[in-house]
Amino acid sequence: MDKVLTHDAVINDLSSGMTIGIGGWGARRKPMSLIRAICQSDLKDLTLVSYGGPDVGLLCAHKKVKKLIFGFVSLDMIPLEAHFRVSRQNNEIEVMELDEGMVQWGLRAAAMDLPFLPTRVGLGTDVLTHNPELKFVTSPYSDEENLVAMPALNLDVALLHVNKSDEKGNTQIVGPDPFFDELFARAATKTFISSEELVSTQELGGKEGAIFNRFERSLVTGVVHSAFGAHPTSCAPNYGFDMKHLKEYSDAAKSFEEYSSKYMNKTHEEYIDSVGGSEAIKNIPLPQF
Repeated sequence: MDKVLTHDAVINDLSSGMTIGIGGWGARRKPMSLIRAICQSDLKDLTLVSYGGPDVGLLCAHKKVKKLIFGFVSLDMIPLEAHFRVSRQNNEIEVMELDEGMVQWGLRAAAMDLPFLPTRVGLGTDVLTHNPELKFVTSPYSDEENLVAMPALNLDVALLHVNKSDEKGNTQIVGPDPFFDELFARAATKTFISSEELVSTQELGGKEGAIFNRFERSLVTGVVHSAFGAHPTSCAPNYGFDMKHLKEYSDAAKSFEEYSSKYMNKTHEEYIDSVGGSEAIKNIPLPQF
């Protein structure tokens, strides 16, 4: 039952051409240490499914992305992810741009092992104009309503970041933003977790802690202990957005070499040192909404 892995072991279980779903939301709780590990690898031609943030941007900057299926790509306080913007404007990636709810519905269909789910979302919008592969289905009941048939977004792999995990793959997301990570896990053939803390099962709090366990341990293929592994995105209640770093990262879309030499091609521990160390990250204030 020991599912603890290294970053390298996770990368060795991935292959070029895979469809990879990335949990988190914009600049919140992204599995950034795993994303940086992919950037350093030989993987390429990936299809990504994401409510995107710097995960998408970094992978685009490293030319790892063939296709992106997304509801948005944002750094929250910086509305549009600059590296994604460059890749899209240069026509370097294929895109399937969807409404946020359609991404959720596609993941939910995959999680339920259904080929599609019907929805009204997208009707009367350019989502249908720009995604002509989307089809319609007529209700078999007396209303005979014509609905969008959102196809399942089946994933080869999901990458998620959590607050706590034990070695068996029992996880906890204790912040206010779990969003759709459980759907990513259920839509994927394999799910790899990076975790702020690696704890004993007893330290997860028994019945009181169970509410924070968003998906079953049977869905978890491997766990990487990665303290501060979401940086520069937030991981409440551990730390907030590193806005200074996100601005530096965003500005680097104009010339990526300096940022890359400063922060990339490092072990996770070396990366943490390069951004000021663990104490500096701990002291990043949580956002107030």
